[in-house]
Amino acid sequence: MLFNSLHFVFFFPIVVALYFATPHRWRWALLLAASYYFYGSWRLAYLVLLIACTVLDWAVALRMAGAQTPRRRRAWLIVSLTANLGMLGYFKYAGFITDSLQAVLGPMGASVPEHAALHPLLPVGISFYTFQTLAYSLDVYWRNIPAERHLGRFALYVSFFPQLVAGPIERADRLLPQFTRVHHVDGARMVSGLTRMAWGFFQKLVIADRLAPWVNEAFMAQQPQTAATVLIAAYFFYFQIYTDFAGYTDIAIGSARIMGYDLMENFNRAYLATSMSDLWRRWHISLMTWFRDYLMRPLSEGGSGPLRRMRNVMIVFVVSGLWHGAAWTFVAWGVVNGLALIIGYSTRDARDRLWAACASALSRRAPAAGSFLLGVRPWLARLFIANFLALGLIFFRAPTFERAMEMYGTIFGRAHTLFSIPALGIPPWELFLALAAIGTFLVVDGLGTHRRWPQRLAAQPGWVRWSVAYTVVFAVLMFGQFQITEFYYFRF
Repeated sequence: MLFNSLHFVFFFPIVVALYFATPHRWRWALLLAASYYFYGSWRLAYLVLLIACTVLDWAVALRMAGAQTPRRRRAWLIVSLTANLGMLGYFKYAGFITDSLQAVLGPMGASVPEHAALHPLLPVGISFYTFQTLAYSLDVYWRNIPAERHLGRFALYVSFFPQLVAGPIERADRLLPQFTRVHHVDGARMVSGLTRMAWGFFQKLVIADRLAPWVNEAFMAQQPQTAATVLIAAYFFYFQIYTDFAGYTDIAIGSARIMGYDLMENFNRAYLATSMSDLWRRWHISLMTWFRDYLMRPLSEGGSGPLRRMRNVMIVFVVSGLWHGAAWTFVAWGVVNGLALIIGYSTRDARDRLWAACASALSRRAPAAGSFLLGVRPWLARLFIANFLALGLIFFRAPTFERAMEMYGTIFGRAHTLFSIPALGIPPWELFLALAAIGTFLVVDGLGTHRRWPQRLAAQPGWVRWSVAYTVVFAVLMFGQFQITEFYYFRF
């Protein structure tokens, strides 16, 4: 079921009404049934796989918690890791490995047998719920949390419908305790939740879905393009993927908040990042903190040093690229970002000294000039990081590695077309709406006002709270694109 579908428009209010009408001790069962219906409406086989994964990790965690020796606990952890990573590896990477082997063996006269089993359908959200259950198993193994003995509540933790298919990737110690708390109808939470949902729909329907057709056409184009066209497509995709995914997160957070649950923030104005490390503390926060806690830290055990750190960063970003998609373009995207992070970290002290020396030299001639240089530095850094990210996303979006290199070749090899007026094929009114919507998003999100809505709205009279909610809903209904399209991260 898609958030931006009529199916969800009817489904969600019914679930909320039944939730608050149901006695507390049975609410987990209602939410679990709703979550399974939500997920199973795509394909029933996906639901069977989700249930199998849930039961396995629940049982293995109990075995780990009850194991008397480290060896037995480690053995049960290996069962969980093997099952989860094996399932993810088969469904997500079997086709990629087969095609890669075929590309290598084909020129040598050999081939890989074609079979439908080697190209399985990718279950929706498998990367998200697999990482969520892996985090739970590792936390139980490290004794960070106790094993959850209630199968129903654990199943709800894995399948909670607001964040099931595209995150945030929640931790068990945050979400599981919330299922045992009594939640009452709270008008302020409802209004703030609905407003957060409306803001998410604004990002998805007014910005992301409006930009998507032009981005698709530009990245799939067969005819020669100008550097200006490719750059505009890259920047449009940057805003498309950001607002699409951040919009999903806001809908998830808002819908959970209405029922009394708090999900973690997944984006924090990433376009204001002043360094690569700052960028990855702001973008897809739940995934990057997952890699920090469950991959980077284990890799860092047993030693430290700049070379080991560089190795670990590169491993994390290559894995991150593959997590996003089974294609060499995603590997390239991970390598580029890993290298950029390593270079940024390695040169940080030298850059700080250089800027300080330049500011000091200018201050001796004109004190205001030195202060201005130091003040403008963060904004120059933000401009550089935003442009680097947009250009790097060409690898992320291009259908093939060859197409990505062709687009980069157009940018850098046909620089004389950079100021050519591109034939975007965008009606002027549509382009104006897109740019106005992006501007609105940058103002509202950049000021962080949507994150302060819960506190500010709760302190306002009822007519103010509802007026804000209705205004956002009106903007969505007036300017949204209502062709039903899935959220971009559903494919991961």
